Amino acid sequence: MAEIGNDVFFSTIRELNTRLTSKEMSAVELARACANRLVQLGPRYNALALPLLQQALRKAEDVDKDLKRGRTRGPLQGIPYGAKDLLSFAGQPTTWGAQPYAAQVFDYDATVITKLGGVGAVIVGKLSTVELAGGGGYRYASASLQGPGRNPWDPTKWSGGSSSGPAAAVAAGLVPFAIGSETSGSIVTPASYCGVTALRPTYGLVSRHGAMALSWTLDKLGPFARSAEDCGLILQVIAGKDGNDPGSAGKSFYYTPQYGRPVKGMLAGYAAVDFGEWAEPAARPAFSTALDVLRQTGLEMKETPLPDFPYGPVISTIIGAEEASIFEPLITSGQVDQLADPTQIAGLKANLEIPATTYLKAMRVRRLMQEAFEKLFGGVDVLVTPGRLGPATPIDQPLDQDRAGTAPADRGLTSLIPAGNLAGLPALVLPCGFAGNLPVALQIVGPPFSENVLLAIGREFQSRTDWHRRRPPGI
Repeated sequence: MAEIGNDVFFSTIRELNTRLTSKEMSAVELARACANRLVQLGPRYNALALPLLQQALRKAEDVDKDLKRGRTRGPLQGIPYGAKDLLSFAGQPTTWGAQPYAAQVFDYDATVITKLGGVGAVIVGKLSTVELAGGGGYRYASASLQGPGRNPWDPTKWSGGSSSGPAAAVAAGLVPFAIGSETSGSIVTPASYCGVTALRPTYGLVSRHGAMALSWTLDKLGPFARSAEDCGLILQVIAGKDGNDPGSAGKSFYYTPQYGRPVKGMLAGYAAVDFGEWAEPAARPAFSTALDVLRQTGLEMKETPLPDFPYGPVISTIIGAEEASIFEPLITSGQVDQLADPTQIAGLKANLEIPATTYLKAMRVRRLMQEAFEKLFGGVDVLVTPGRLGPATPIDQPLDQDRAGTAPADRGLTSLIPAGNLAGLPALVLPCGFAGNLPVALQIVGPPFSENVLLAIGREFQSRTDWHRRRPPGI
């Protein structure tokens, strides 16, 4: 058996692919090592929802047979990964992180799992999520069947939500990549807190078939990985038209860095106040350095205001109304009371009372937002802002605790997470340094279907920095 050292667990997809195709290690050896590591260390961070060792070994055996015959299926062949426990995996529990669904089993795989399996990727486990992906609004990180997501950089801090398990598992080197989901911040936040690269795709680019619905018009699936390049390789596999998803955009994605537009000369909109007054003081030096690195790539920076809309109330109304419709049986049956977070229980019940007129007004305002962003991107190529304004919070701190001090009068681009989700925009999260001993990150947002542009900027940034290569201590 090949020696599997710690370096392997923090390798990129291309590095692992090279080891597999050169027969330095077998797919079975890699799958067993990752699956065992996930079982051993996953509970330390409350990241593991369901181990899939036997299924992984069977899949890896098939990969080794293909590689022996010279049948290559691309760089993800033989690469282990984990999936957020919102995605169905045939014959195994898919709990949605919530007690009422602890015994739920589907007889089919989610489309993304089918696609990844088709190129030889090896699922080694289901990863934890905040219950119902946070539907109803939760107040504490402990709102999950697995308990609060713990951050590998400091287990007393939160790994972020609702994709708590995917971010922690990648950060700790338990899996080379993972699939998570975002409705409003559930990829950007945990990736920022855990110091991993992640991509929220354009709405509709990746099928949600087989994934729990929280908000039909906002949900998106995307990868957590080691690098921007890894995210591109994964997205190429999981993107594409799917008749089983009514929200499918009917578009494919091809990761083509060799044909990409040069970063030099691109124009990025940003707000200096985001990186100064809004950012937590401990994070400001890292953000300042990150902006300098972006300028070194040739990216030009321009102060750009966000279109003036009430993003928070609009996205809350839309998510609230859609999730109340989705989870109406749970709420009206009384099973909602089995959830862990009282705030979430109350929120789901209250959302049943949202009038249809209020929802429709929110959707009409949303269309005005989308039109405003179309105009904004006529003047800049991308927007740049912190992923989060500071590092991860303590796991026992209420999530609705107000920011200390007086908020700046200029809101800058601080509403870009709800705004970007309402407009269906893609976002790339790039680790960019530390505040104390905890990671912080940039968020780069582009117009719909501009993933190759975002990834080009990410590659240039990561060619000049090693933040995405850093490892949590003691792992």
